[in-house]
Amino acid sequence: MAILVTGGAGYIGAHVVRALERAGLESVVVDDLSSGHREFVRPEVPFIDLNVLHAKQLVDQLAEHHIEAVIHLAAFKYAGVSVERPAHTWRQNAGGTLSLLRAMERLDIGAIVFSSTAAVYGTPDVETVTEDTATRPESPYGESKLVGEWMIRDQAQATGLRHTSLRYFNVVGSGEPDLYDSSPHNLFPLVIRALAQGHRPRIFGEDYPTPDGTCVRDYVHVADLAEAHVTAVRRLLAGNELERVYNLGNGEGVSVRQIMQSVSDATGIAFEPEVMGRRPGDPARIVASGALAARDLDWKLTHTLDDMVASAWASRPVEPAD
Repeated sequence: MAILVTGGAGYIGAHVVRALERAGLESVVVDDLSSGHREFVRPEVPFIDLNVLHAKQLVDQLAEHHIEAVIHLAAFKYAGVSVERPAHTWRQNAGGTLSLLRAMERLDIGAIVFSSTAAVYGTPDVETVTEDTATRPESPYGESKLVGEWMIRDQAQATGLRHTSLRYFNVVGSGEPDLYDSSPHNLFPLVIRALAQGHRPRIFGEDYPTPDGTCVRDYVHVADLAEAHVTAVRRLLAGNELERVYNLGNGEGVSVRQIMQSVSDATGIAFEPEVMGRRPGDPARIVASGALAARDLDWKLTHTLDDMVASAWASRPVEPAD
């Protein structure tokens, strides 16, 4: 028996697969490589090149590999771009989750950990977000993830599916020297790529209602996040009752300008960021309490902001300068 990791060739998914391996759990990866990297998955891990929307092939593959639980990360994850490509976002995220749930029901796979997002909260009207904070997503990405949570909740009510959804905040750093964030939109890879190529990193918006005018976010290290997935899936398989959603947050906010300074300190490269306009779908501030996850999932932060920055820089791919 094995655990299916959809999106397991991606930045977060690959870290989850490595964490499962360290815990002595077998995994199978499904990924269509639209944003993932085949080399992130070690040769000994079964790899299926497939989009989860392809329902018949998905059922066949899950049956062949005797899957007992699913960690579902596969999605179109870019909030800003989702505003420009809503139909694509809905099809990949809501459609993919629906296809997966139908396959799980057909094969009687009884547990799922869902990769959700802080984007379900939109711009909160509280200093610190908890799981009870109102959900008001401001992008098709956030909306599609919230609907994914609802789909899983409804399926659980109908079939007894054991489940939980983990709402991520800003996931950064690297826990393995060969794994890195290659997103063309996330802050850390954008800054690192710019510096590696001799360019000035960019700040998107400096007129937000925050102390320095730049967005404030809650940053967590990807290795800590991966461990939370392992704990969640193990407890579901053991029959433990978990909450429907958990925030995986730090509880402390850091601004984009502060991140820029941390990057400068870690790399020894002095720079003045180039200020651009705001990106659509980016709320001003999101900081969350991880108290509930600490209670039920042993959630704790073992990496500092300096660790996050240094590990991201150390794992960066080598790219030629323009």
